[in-house]
Amino acid sequence: MHITWRQLRLFQALAHTGSVTGAAEAEHVTQPTVSMQLRQLSEAAGVPLYEALPRGVRLTDAGQHLAQACEDILHRWAAFEMELADLQGLKRGRLDVAVVSTAKSFIPRLLGPFSQRYPDIDVHLEVANRDSIVRRLEQSLDDLVIMTTPPEHVAVQAEPLLDNPLVLLAAANHPLAARKRLTLDAVAGERFILREPGSGTRISCERQFAQWGFSPRVQMSLGSNEAIKQAVAGGYGLAVLSRHALDRDPAHEGLAILPVKGFPIPSRWYLVRRRERQPTPVASAFLDFLRESLAASLVASRLVDAPEAALSLAGQGLRDVTRVAGSQPASWQTRAITPIVRSSSSSVRCSSARRPVRYRSPSGPIENRVP
Repeated sequence: MHITWRQLRLFQALAHTGSVTGAAEAEHVTQPTVSMQLRQLSEAAGVPLYEALPRGVRLTDAGQHLAQACEDILHRWAAFEMELADLQGLKRGRLDVAVVSTAKSFIPRLLGPFSQRYPDIDVHLEVANRDSIVRRLEQSLDDLVIMTTPPEHVAVQAEPLLDNPLVLLAAANHPLAARKRLTLDAVAGERFILREPGSGTRISCERQFAQWGFSPRVQMSLGSNEAIKQAVAGGYGLAVLSRHALDRDPAHEGLAILPVKGFPIPSRWYLVRRRERQPTPVASAFLDFLRESLAASLVASRLVDAPEAALSLAGQGLRDVTRVAGSQPASWQTRAITPIVRSSSSSVRCSSARRPVRYRSPSGPIENRVP
């Protein structure tokens, strides 16, 4: 059987896009070229690989198997090229990262410094809702995924990355915004605006509400944090959103965080990858950079009454932040984290001991732990 590299790439594009037109656009070639190459591929395979539909194509069983083989072959070859570059002391290649929409508040901001450190790495970022991210995981399209609720039906490895507390919001001029303490009963009669069903935020809310026995009056579901904030600021109702989706002072957006007992709802972003897909050298470089940058941000953000100038150091690396953090080590908070490895059949929780991280301040070394 004679099959070319180009044919494999075109068939992979066909499987991803679902049409000859989409494959041509993805690979920057003409439709006749794609049709000819795919016809030759089918002839070499000896069986039909796809069926033409009024809109797009549908892969046959043989085509489904070939699509998976294309993913495996092309991914392994890309990994080899990166490993070869790594042996030569270079960091180059392609990095595919997908994040849920709530994580777009911090991940894109890190790509600039990462690209400056590794200018030969081509970064592709996909921002989508959870359902789309899960589909990408099912198809193993990305090196790394950042999401709040890893799927249980896909064999993935999930590493805790960053806390994502969910707060209850009201308009800044809402009568409840002036209260110091509130119970769920105080908001039971209010209209609620939540993220769309299936989103990580919605799943976390519904799980917590079920534990409380609380049934909010959900009047609207939206797929955009910005749209929800505008609706709340306009007085339509209350909403539950990630604290990271808000300004440092929510009043600047016409919002107030309500001090309701039980809030914020605990949530967390995870760094997720298919378990059988080992990180490439490029993905490993990004993982190291991400952990370093987020550790710096956490150190700065956990200082009590930290000034804006101190917080602005977050993301510039541990070395810069620790000259601020070193002055008040007593103000730090500590917490252990537990990585989770999910398989398609069960969930396995692996305990991870806290690792002390040593920093050096102008007055000498100090030791603490960061999550």
